[in-house]
Amino acid sequence: MQNGPAEARTTLDEKAGLQPWPLRVSSGAAAASKSTWVEMPDENGGPAAWCYSDKRSYMPGETLRLFISSTVNNLTVEVSREGIEQSIFRRIDDLDVSFQRLPNMAYMSGCDWQETIAIELPLDLRPGAYIVSMRAHGQDVHSPALGHHIFFVRSRRGGCSNTLLMVAATCTWSAYNDWGGASHYRGLHPQYPLGVCPTLSASRPWARGQVWLPPGAPRNVSKPRPRTPMPPDWESKEWAFANGYTRYYATAGWPSYERLFLLWAEQSGYSVHVIPQDDLELHPDCVSGYDCLVFVGHDEYWSTPMRQTVDSFTERGGKVARFAGNFMWQIRLAENGAGQTCYKYMARDHDPVRHENPRLMTGAWEDPIIGYPGAETFGVNALRGVYAGVYAMAPRSARGFNVFRPKHWSLERTGLGYADMFGDEASIFAFEVDGLDYQFVNGLPEPLGTDGAPEGVQIIAMNWATKSEYGLPEHAYYHVLGDGDARYTATILEGNESPQAVEKHSRGTGMVVSFQKGEGEVFCAATCEWVRGLIEHDFYTEQITRNVLDRFLNNRG
Repeated sequence: MQNGPAEARTTLDEKAGLQPWPLRVSSGAAAASKSTWVEMPDENGGPAAWCYSDKRSYMPGETLRLFISSTVNNLTVEVSREGIEQSIFRRIDDLDVSFQRLPNMAYMSGCDWQETIAIELPLDLRPGAYIVSMRAHGQDVHSPALGHHIFFVRSRRGGCSNTLLMVAATCTWSAYNDWGGASHYRGLHPQYPLGVCPTLSASRPWARGQVWLPPGAPRNVSKPRPRTPMPPDWESKEWAFANGYTRYYATAGWPSYERLFLLWAEQSGYSVHVIPQDDLELHPDCVSGYDCLVFVGHDEYWSTPMRQTVDSFTERGGKVARFAGNFMWQIRLAENGAGQTCYKYMARDHDPVRHENPRLMTGAWEDPIIGYPGAETFGVNALRGVYAGVYAMAPRSARGFNVFRPKHWSLERTGLGYADMFGDEASIFAFEVDGLDYQFVNGLPEPLGTDGAPEGVQIIAMNWATKSEYGLPEHAYYHVLGDGDARYTATILEGNESPQAVEKHSRGTGMVVSFQKGEGEVFCAATCEWVRGLIEHDFYTEQITRNVLDRFLNNRG
C-alpha cells in the first residue's frame, strides 16, 4: 500500500541526516536527490549490467529474447533454475555487449533496446523460475554479479495434481519497480505528486534488489520493539540507501518473499512450479491441471481478469492457499502484458475510464464504484487492515496471531488453544495485513458480512492493525503516512473525512480465515510476513502451512 495522499514530503535522506550523493552501487547506476532516489543507467559509472526479456513467461520450445545494456564490453551470462538444487541451464561466455541509452520516460514507455541474444528453450525444460546472472567476462563466479533478471517457464503438461503452483506477485513488483525513474509510489515523473507514474512499462529491468539480495539484508519490519517512545525504524531503507539498492527491495521482489517460500517448500518435500501473476490474465489456462494455487508475501495489485481466473479455478474445485497480505488495488494490464496502469488514490479524479467503464477504474477493490470487494476472492480486504509494526504504525504491537477457533483443521497437531498466540517470536504479523468487519459473539469473532465477506467464512485467528501513525508530537516529523489511509478509506466507504469516520477507519485487523467457494476451498493467512515464520522454522507457522498444503494436495496422512 504505502505512500498515501497524506505522506509527509520529507524523505529518508533528510530524516536520516544523509547527504544526497550518487549511491554506492556495484552497478554504478543511480541518481540521488533530496526528493527521491532511483536507479538510472550511467555509462560513466562503475561496472554494471542490466537486462530485461521480451516476456515474463515462456513455454518450453519458445525463444527467450534478452535485451542487455552494460558498462563493460564482455559478459558471462548464466541462466539457472531456482530451487534447492539450483541448476545452470545455459552459460554464454565472452558475450559482446554495449551500453544502450534510455529514451525519455523509459519507466513508462519502455527501454526500446536492441536485442542482445536469443535463446531457444528446450522442449524438456523444467517449469519454474529462472535467474539470469551477468558478470564481467573472467570475473570470479563466486563474486556478486553485475546484474540479474528473472523469467518463468510454464508447464507443457498443463499442470500436475501433486505439484503446487506458486503465483509470483509480479504486478506488485512492477508497482514498486522504480528502475529508470518512477514507480507507482515515487520517482521523477513530472505530472503527479511525489513523481509517481500511473502507467509503468514491463520493458525495463527490475530494480536492484528485486531479483537478488545479499544475505542479511534487513526486512521491512525489524524484530526489536522500542522500549521507550522513539521515531519509527528505517533500517531497510537506510540499508538500501547506503548500499545502492532500490528503496523498496524489502517491500516487493523475488528474494524477499517468493524465493524464500520456494526453498522452504522444496526442503519440506513439496514440488513447486512458479508462474508470474500476469499469466493469470494472459494465459488463464495456466492453472489447469493443478490442485492448489499458492500466493506468498506482498501481493497488492491485481486485475479483474486475474481475479476471475482464480475465482473460476476455486469454483470448479481448486484450492487456494494465500500466505500473503494487502489485497488492495485493481490494475489494468496493457495488451500482451506490455505494462500496467494503476491510479490508486487518484483514480476517482484522473483514471480515464472512471466514467465510461467505472468497474475497471484502478482504485481500491472496496470502492463502491468498482464493487468487487477483495473478500469475494480471498475472504479478507485490505481496507479493513492494514499496517502492523512498520513506520509509526503499532511499533509495539504483538507480532503474532491470537487463536480463536483452535478446533479448525488448519491448527491440527499444533497444540494451540483458545487465546494462544503463534508466530510472535518470528514476527509474522507485520508490515501489511488484511481483515474484515466483525463483531464478537460469545468470545468469537464473527464476520458482519458488510464488506463482501463470503458466506461461511471462519475467522480462525486474528490480531489488530491500524491505518494511522501515532506517537509523541516531537516524532511526527518522521511519520510516513500520518492518517492518510484512514482518510482515504473514510472517503471511499463513508463519503466523508469527518473526525469520527477517520478514527473509525484507523482501526483494522489482520486475520487467518478459510471458506468454501463453489466446489473449492480457500485458506488465507493475511499477512505479508508469514514467510518469516517458515524461514525461521517457527513450529506453529510451519505446521499450519503443512496442514494447509497437505489438505489441498490431498496428501493428508
